[in-house]
Amino acid sequence: MKKRERSAAENIVDGADASLLEIIDHVLNKGVMLQGEVILGVAGVDLVYLRLNALLCAADRLLPARAGK
Repeated sequence: MKKRERSAAENIVDGADASLLEIIDHVLNKGVMLQGEVILGVAGVDLVYLRLNALLCAADRLLPARAGK
């Protein structure tokens, strides 16, 4: 049976020398997009709808560089 390829996340986290600081540094350099939805309801009636959209990355990766710096 053929082994599946390791994902980038597995390569970062499973490293023997991977510290929390290295993981956070990698996440900020690459960026992470989180999306999710939660619907709470009773008896088939939706009562609460929550939606999460978040982008986590270093500001210099997202914002264009200013002229003169």
